[in-house]
Amino acid sequence: MGRIFLIELEGRTYKCKFCKVHLALADDLVSRAFHSRRGKAYLFNNTVNIVLGASEERLMLSGMHTVADIYCCSCGQIVGWKYESAHEKSQKYKEGKFVLERARIIDGFDTEFYIDARPMSDAEDG
Repeated sequence: MGRIFLIELEGRTYKCKFCKVHLALADDLVSRAFHSRRGKAYLFNNTVNIVLGASEERLMLSGMHTVADIYCCSCGQIVGWKYESAHEKSQKYKEGKFVLERARIIDGFDTEFYIDARPMSDAEDG
């Protein structure tokens, strides 16, 4: 196996929960109203640092779709799936888009920013 070249994204990102590799930009987020077997999931226009699995027909809540599981290219964990094609006209908007499972990703802000939660009164000097 050769060397893995990872893409580092600029801006607010979503990362693999297991190895912290960048997977998607917040700007590419289409919807947070998706669900997976493990809970909530997000729909994205684009993802990076992933490996596509084999395409398969899968019956989902919204009907039959051809999908391919997606794996983190760094640690190999499954992180979601890609919609290859939709069988119903109303679902065609999903084609070519990616779903990342919320339980398998972290928001870049979750680990990079900390809020000072110490209460402060107006009388204290800053």
